[in-house]
Amino acid sequence: MALSLYDTMAREKRPFVPADAKRVTMYVCGPTVYNYAHIGNARPVVVFDVLFRLLRHLYGQDAVIYAANVTDVDDKINAKALAEGVPISTITDRYLAIYNADMASLGALRPTLQPRVTQTMDAIITMIGRLVRNNAAYAAEGHVLFDTQVFGDYGKLSGRSMEDMIAGARVDVAPYKRHPADFVLWKPSKPGEPVWDSPWGPGRPGWHIECSAMIDEALGLPIDIHGGGHDLIFPHHENEIAQGVCAGHDHGRAEEYARYWVHNGFLNFGDEKMSKSLGNVVLVHELIEKAPGEAVRWALLVGHYRAPQEWSGELLTQARKSLDRLYGALRRAADVTPSTDQPSPAFVAALEDDLNTPQAMAELFALASRLETGDADGRAEAKGQLLASGALMGFLQADPEAWFQGGADDEFKARIDALIAERIAARAAKDWPKADRIRDELTALGVEVMDIAAGATWRLKEAT
Repeated sequence: MALSLYDTMAREKRPFVPADAKRVTMYVCGPTVYNYAHIGNARPVVVFDVLFRLLRHLYGQDAVIYAANVTDVDDKINAKALAEGVPISTITDRYLAIYNADMASLGALRPTLQPRVTQTMDAIITMIGRLVRNNAAYAAEGHVLFDTQVFGDYGKLSGRSMEDMIAGARVDVAPYKRHPADFVLWKPSKPGEPVWDSPWGPGRPGWHIECSAMIDEALGLPIDIHGGGHDLIFPHHENEIAQGVCAGHDHGRAEEYARYWVHNGFLNFGDEKMSKSLGNVVLVHELIEKAPGEAVRWALLVGHYRAPQEWSGELLTQARKSLDRLYGALRRAADVTPSTDQPSPAFVAALEDDLNTPQAMAELFALASRLETGDADGRAEAKGQLLASGALMGFLQADPEAWFQGGADDEFKARIDALIAERIAARAAKDWPKADRIRDELTALGVEVMDIAAGATWRLKEAT
């Protein structure tokens, strides 16, 4: 089976064929770095990390170039810098470092490229200049605006009419606009805000032009895959296409910007989309202090990426239990030597089917069952495939014992092992009261004892 992806532009699942199999390009809209990322922000990171891993598996690690931008010029960044009395770089450097560390804790590989707006300003100004020269943009009262009437494919990605797009974008009414749907490429900076010189006066770029310029400079057009959250389809990605295409020598077609558009669904909290503005956020930075990052990653992938997903404590608890099942199988098979380092064909086929992570997870459980019930050759193959399949999806990266005892230092582990040895001896002597007292002491220490045929093992209970 070959990789197929649901293409938002085509509104159907299509076989994936890169323009150049030796240089597969993917761009995903990244963070605006002014605060901690919430778990909703992490969903596209994890989803496209799986796609990045799969593309590297299919085409080779050196053949895939994945760029995820960093927005480090923004009203919220400006406000935070002003409140703290520091340059915007102090804010953005701080939160980008935190963001990268938090996403790494979820098993996300660092993108090949992580372009920043402030480091792409020359390219942004150059692209705006091309749009003006191509009569696709115009200067007015210190602003430069894109002329939406010159691009015939405007609205093709979202499937909206011009009237719907005007209403949906909640456009600003301004006397210098030629058309209500026209959007800002460059604007004057307010007092105290960062400012850059340009042919149209001092100011800073609009949001949409930033991504178009970074894609053009970092990857070149057209790119193979453009990804992001469903909420970015309009107006952000619609505007990206218009700018990126019209900055060329003619006002061409939308397909000249990206060959495939892939969008993930919202992560909801209760009945609402999770967002900082609504105040219903769960921060990744806090969550990973209470649960393994691998369990958080599992929870984000347990549903299909295109579907909306409900976030809850129960979802995370079930994710931990699922990984316990897989790590438990690996721990019980510690004496089995893997006979392969390749993922199972069924597992790869599941991911190739538009990143069907629920089916891929089912294949992991099937491999764990084979590992525990098969003959010697079957177990050796199953262990190798389980480890390789897990790695392809970003799971089963820890030592099984470390998974169950994660967070415990050597002194604590020695203490627990000594108590368990005492309990085993008490049980052997049929001193049940002493065995029960030791178990109660272990429980008070946050340790769960699991009796097995060979004696007993233990794990730390999940933090609450």
